[in-house]
Amino acid sequence: MSGTAAMEPPPADPDAPAPAALGGVAAAENRATPVIRVRPLTRADDPARDAVVRSAPAGSFFHLAGWERAVERVFGHEPRTLGAFRGDQLVGVLPLMSCRTPRFSRNLVSMPYGVYGGPASTTAGADAALVEAAVRLAEEQDVGRLELRCVEDPGTPGFTGTDLYAAFVAELPRDPEELWTRMPKRARAEVRKTIERNRLSISEGPWYADDLYELFHQSKKKLGSPALPRAWYRALLEELSPHVLVHVARASSEPLAATMSFVHGRKFDFYYIGVTDEANREFNVTNFLVVRLQELCVRRGIELFDLGRSRVGSGPYQFKKNQGFEPRPLAYRTKLVRARAVSNFNPSNPRTERLRNAWARLPDGLTRALSGPLMRYLP
Repeated sequence: MSGTAAMEPPPADPDAPAPAALGGVAAAENRATPVIRVRPLTRADDPARDAVVRSAPAGSFFHLAGWERAVERVFGHEPRTLGAFRGDQLVGVLPLMSCRTPRFSRNLVSMPYGVYGGPASTTAGADAALVEAAVRLAEEQDVGRLELRCVEDPGTPGFTGTDLYAAFVAELPRDPEELWTRMPKRARAEVRKTIERNRLSISEGPWYADDLYELFHQSKKKLGSPALPRAWYRALLEELSPHVLVHVARASSEPLAATMSFVHGRKFDFYYIGVTDEANREFNVTNFLVVRLQELCVRRGIELFDLGRSRVGSGPYQFKKNQGFEPRPLAYRTKLVRARAVSNFNPSNPRTERLRNAWARLPDGLTRALSGPLMRYLP
């Protein structure tokens, strides 16, 4: 049973059997392969946690302790993150947060407001130990669901999968000019036309976070969805600077679009974007930003460009394919505990259409006031 998790700190006697916790079976000592023990992480573990996340193949920006601190601070969700240890060494992390639902129950989510989550480890056996411990925790706390937003399935027997989402990640060349040659011909022509005709410019700085808040709210309202509160962007900048980048695209002095992106090691996550109504209709500003931000990454030595997650078959999904990015299905997994089904509260569900149409018609001031409280229940 090497690699099985025990949710307790290591016993004082190294030859004593590891105790069981959270209703689990005790892990057996194996001298050839040291036992993996799992325990909840605290704020004191944040530096070691981030070191593991940065070195683990499955680690992402959303696994970092700063993301968790921002979620807790703005939305009030409670950390339940687990760490896998071999001896005193942290070798794996499963970021988890306990999120309230409108029906006064809770779900465990990895990771709220992020597109990636699940276990991230540097040692064989740690992922399985973390998932096993998370299931025990979910059952002990009698939650509705345990949600893991994995890129690849770490091995989740008894979980339900979904094929709803895909990610779009591309390797970047060393020469910015190569970006143009590998773009599909039509997309390349559109971007060149946009640059020559509209004389768009791009600027970078954390002070553009207010522009992002305003433009993102406009974009989300038009789509019939609540937006993130201003405090969220500020919390990310404060908790995760200098790895949070904010950009604004302009025609003359007027902001047309604003973005917030994240740098994690050799990878750039193009994450939030807000645009004016005419930004893409008249200026093709999203095409412009995708190219300019890739050029920026190449100049800064970043090797991977993540254009974000999209629902399979949606308009953004097709747009990203047209830019030359290939979709990669995401291995989201859900363990049903009290809940009877995986959540389907998303734009793909036709039952949400009436709600989206009603939201888009509400006064702007009302949607601003309601967005923050509602987003607490949409992690």
